[in-house]
Amino acid sequence: MTDMTSETMGDGATRDVAADNRQTARIGLTLATAIIGGWIVLHLVSMFVFTWSWSSAPIGIALMLLLTWLYVGMFIVAHDCMHGSLVPLKPAWNRWIGQLCLGLYAGFSFDFMNRKHHQHHRHAGTGDDPDFHDHEPHAFWPWYFKFFIEYFTGKEIIFIAVWVFSYLLIFGVPYANIITFLTIPAIVSSIQLFTFGTYLPHKPSAAEFTDRHRSHSNDYPWWLSLMTCFHFGYHHEHHAVPDAPWWRLPIVRADARRAG
Repeated sequence: MTDMTSETMGDGATRDVAADNRQTARIGLTLATAIIGGWIVLHLVSMFVFTWSWSSAPIGIALMLLLTWLYVGMFIVAHDCMHGSLVPLKPAWNRWIGQLCLGLYAGFSFDFMNRKHHQHHRHAGTGDDPDFHDHEPHAFWPWYFKFFIEYFTGKEIIFIAVWVFSYLLIFGVPYANIITFLTIPAIVSSIQLFTFGTYLPHKPSAAEFTDRHRSHSNDYPWWLSLMTCFHFGYHHEHHAVPDAPWWRLPIVRADARRAG
């Protein structure tokens, strides 16, 4: 008789589900710590240490690009928390870490974003999908602005305003640093997330959608998939196996290709 912590696989072997969940949690927490910790360290350095000059400009540009990428990463970590896949079977852990990521991103509410995201999964690519622009499904900027105002409310505006003015008036952070290391990375990362995680996967195209998930996947190599959106561009695989964490999506995609 199979123990409740294991399950029978197709070839008669058993898989220890509890052990698999522990391994998933270890990997997920390690990667999340690197992403969140990396963002915090670089954010503090860029706000309170870095000084712009002609000689430091290349370092400043590299900092800005890396912060943008880590912003994307924090949102993807929060997304895994919405599916309970960062720390399997630990909803409190997922909610706390997800709120931390979204709070650092722009003061978003995890519960609000979680409800919206699951609505997206239930109604992907339809008029009931909060992430979809059913009136202009091919127009990038109208869709992006609809996407933006769907999630960016007055609360987030107040949060960011307090954050920015505290840096300016209390801590004396240079305005240039706030623009280049806070404002630009946040905005560009939102466009990056929208482009590779929403627009390209769900935009109707000549290739028909294959199922109710109404999503495509990109065909980027592993490194480019990681750089663009932490593998979230393997989007049909995400919808098909929503409890797979971001770092496992390339494996899910490879398995699907072998099977299909």
